[in-house]
Amino acid sequence: MIRALRTGSFHLGMSLLSLLWLAPILWVVVMSTRTFDDIAANGVGSLPHSFTLDTYRQAWTDGGELRALINSMLVTVPAVALSLVLAALAAFALARFRIPGRRTILLLMLAGNLLPPQILLIPVSKFSELTGTFDTLYALIAVQVGFGLGFYTFVLHGFMRDLPNEIQEAATIDGAGPGQIFARVILPLTRPALAALGALSFTWIFNDLLWAITVLRTDDNMPVTPALLALQGQFVSSWNVIAAGTVIAAVPTLLVFLRFQRHFVSGLAIGAVK
Repeated sequence: MIRALRTGSFHLGMSLLSLLWLAPILWVVVMSTRTFDDIAANGVGSLPHSFTLDTYRQAWTDGGELRALINSMLVTVPAVALSLVLAALAAFALARFRIPGRRTILLLMLAGNLLPPQILLIPVSKFSELTGTFDTLYALIAVQVGFGLGFYTFVLHGFMRDLPNEIQEAATIDGAGPGQIFARVILPLTRPALAALGALSFTWIFNDLLWAITVLRTDDNMPVTPALLALQGQFVSSWNVIAAGTVIAAVPTLLVFLRFQRHFVSGLAIGAVK
C-alpha cells in the first residue's frame, strides 16, 4: 500500500512538473492562432476568442521565415556533418593508436571549449574579415565546426576508447587497414554516440544566435534565430505573428529529436554506464 502510494505520488508530481514545463509552449502555440484584435482587446494572457492561421503566412512570407530557415539548414547540415566526420576521425586516432602526447592533444582540444565565447567575438569577426569570408555562410559554418570539434572529439574518444581491443585486432588479422577498421568496425559500434551528438549539435547550431550576429550582417544571410529578432522589430506589437515565427523555428529541431530519439536515449545510457 505504501509503495503504491509513493508510486502514485511520484507520477502525480512528475505530471504536474511536465504540465508546468509545457505551459509556456502551449501558451505560445495558442497565441500564434489568435488574431491581433483578440489579443489587443483581451490581453495576451486571456483565453482565446478567435482562431486564425494567417499569422503563420505572415511570419513565413512577410517576416522572411522561409529564407531564414533555408539559411539555417545551409549552415546546420554541413556544419553537423563536418563536425562529426572530423571528430570521429580525430577520436579514432587518439583512442585506438598510441600517438605521443595524445592526452595533451585531447585536453588542448577540450580546453578551447572552456574559453568564454564573449572574449573571442572580436578576434573571430576580424579574422573572417581578413580571410574575406565575413558576412558569408561559409564563415558561420567554419566557426560552428571549429568551436564544436573539441567537445565532439572528447565525447567520441570516450566511446571508442572503451571498445574491446580484440575487435580491432581481429579485423587487423583479417587484413583490414586503418581506414576499413574505422569505417566498417568502429563507426557502426559508435552509432548511438554519433546520433546523440548529431541531435545535440543540430539543436545547438540551428538555434545559435551569438556567432550568427558576429560574422553575418546582411539580413538575407541571417539564420532563423537572428531572423526572429528582426521579426520582433518588424511586428513590434503583433505578438501573434512573433509567436507563429517562434513555432515555425522550433519545428526542425523537434523533428530531428523525434527522428533520433531512440539513438539519443541509448547514447546517453551508454555514456552513463561507462
